[in-house]
Amino acid sequence: MSARITKSDNRKNAGRKTSDSRNLVQMLLLTVLLGAFAGLVIWSFLKLVALCTGLVWETIPALAGGRTITILLCALGGLAAGILRKIFGDYPESLDTVMGKIKKDHHYAYHPMFAMLVCAFLPLVFGASVGPEAGLAGIIAALCYWVGDNVTFAKQNMDLYSRVGEAVTLGHLFHSPLFGILAVEEEEGQLVPERMPKSFRLVLYALSTASGFSVIWLLNALFGKAMAGFPGFSEVPVSTIDGALVLVYIPAGCLLFLFYEGCEAAMGKAARILPPILKETLCGLGIGLCGLVCPMILFSGEEQMAELIRDNGGYAVVFLAGVCLLKLAMTSFCLQFGLKGGHFFPMIFACTCMGYALGALFFGGAAGHAAFAAGIITAAALGAQLKKPLAVTVLLLLCFPPRFLLWGFISAAVGSGLAGMLEKRKRT
Repeated sequence: MSARITKSDNRKNAGRKTSDSRNLVQMLLLTVLLGAFAGLVIWSFLKLVALCTGLVWETIPALAGGRTITILLCALGGLAAGILRKIFGDYPESLDTVMGKIKKDHHYAYHPMFAMLVCAFLPLVFGASVGPEAGLAGIIAALCYWVGDNVTFAKQNMDLYSRVGEAVTLGHLFHSPLFGILAVEEEEGQLVPERMPKSFRLVLYALSTASGFSVIWLLNALFGKAMAGFPGFSEVPVSTIDGALVLVYIPAGCLLFLFYEGCEAAMGKAARILPPILKETLCGLGIGLCGLVCPMILFSGEEQMAELIRDNGGYAVVFLAGVCLLKLAMTSFCLQFGLKGGHFFPMIFACTCMGYALGALFFGGAAGHAAFAAGIITAAALGAQLKKPLAVTVLLLLCFPPRFLLWGFISAAVGSGLAGMLEKRKRT
């Protein structure tokens, strides 16, 4: 009798091991496929944005005989965004909103997929001062949950797969796989079951990111880059006086964060007064006018930052500081008036402008000093906003060399701490 029981138990254990192995293989395979699919979606979306942006801002104005046509085009773009938002809802949603819904509901709606794509697409094409990360984060999360609802063995791990998709998206957009992973892993609260070891999640992140980057690399090689990316500082030398001026640069970064928050609050109040569709149309009109008066404050900031680095020392201190503040105000205006997207890229460009302004003020525009000032101000501002010093530090690799990261981490940590203290004082 006991021998039969033992044989039966052995067969059950063998069957369970076989099932576990099959589930593990399925999970690894789906993770790789999702990463590759996310890479394909990201590249295709950004390539289409680049093509249509050239059409709106270069081809059509050239055919029409002047750039004033962009005012009408941007107003029409805002009108279209307003109509879509009125019908389908408030898209694109911010990264925090997307992750918050996943954490709360363990699901992310994908039925208005076409509306999500178009609402993320229009602000980027028509020059809104936003980045692509917010729209693409929602799109990738929606696609992951669509897979979960239509692929039987994927359902039980959909929260994990959505995080994998977000990591690939952020990692590519910011040219930093580590930032994508850390930005997701540093989220407060658990989005995935505690029974899954963190080390295994990191393996899945690595596999999906590698497959996503491989697809994007292949498409770039075949058809050209979909996104130029932020230019970087090859060297950021640090002297004793630079180290001392950190006591100026970190508060400057925190003040820029507070200015941005103030702009968001003011723009939000103004936007609530206006009816839907009208506010998006006005936003598009404002973007078109800025394209004629001060085009440097439009778009996410990559090309403008490249221009800033090339022409180092060629701008006045007041002009650079003004562009910084106008960029932050314009980003708040676009986000609150309906032409929405991400804020990371505009924030980096704005802080770099202020860094160059202070570098010109203290050192007459010397490139190394200005780059160091830009890095410290950016780290402090993003640290105050994100409250994730480690993720901010890795994000800085987008523009700054590895030697700068220790200074960046210190600045981000101090900025995060100061912002946390201010929030506690507000609550009390």
